[in-house]
Amino acid sequence: MSELIICGVDEAGRGPLAGAVYAAAVILNPARPIPGLADSKKLSEKKRDALTLEIKQHALAWAIAHSTVEEIDSINILQASLLAMRRAVEQLGIQPHKLLVDGLHCPEVSMVAEAIVDGDSKVEAISAASILAKTARDKELYALDQQYPHYGFAKHKGYPTAFHMAMLIEHGVSPVHRRSYAPVKKLL
Repeated sequence: MSELIICGVDEAGRGPLAGAVYAAAVILNPARPIPGLADSKKLSEKKRDALTLEIKQHALAWAIAHSTVEEIDSINILQASLLAMRRAVEQLGIQPHKLLVDGLHCPEVSMVAEAIVDGDSKVEAISAASILAKTARDKELYALDQQYPHYGFAKHKGYPTAFHMAMLIEHGVSPVHRRSYAPVKKLL
């Protein structure tokens, strides 16, 4: 029997007040291990960027997808995260036998899926997905920072920092802010 193809899945950007939520799906190549994989939140940006290149070069398959701010506001952040995960899995060039998903919930997919709490620090394939999702989301926030410079997206990546909240109050809600989130809704 051929080896079971396992795919790690994770998302980035559920907590921020702005920008899309990103998800990635990664099938690692057992013959090409990638040293240093860990939960993306525990790695420096420089290390994440370096690992992103390695993952994209050495994984058997990988895909990144997102759900828009509008989708987040209309179906809620959990459903939007699961939708982004499903989109990532559906874009893979290889059909996995099983998904290992970080967290408590699994996207609706045609294969077996298992949710693993803290999976991004326990399962290398989930760590890899965590890294790809985080670097893709950060890239979007750098682009949004160029478009809306007064919010400081490059610094806080959309999280509700004191500076971000002050800029929201001063400049109002931008088109890339999540209107369904309480701190944003309060300002509308």
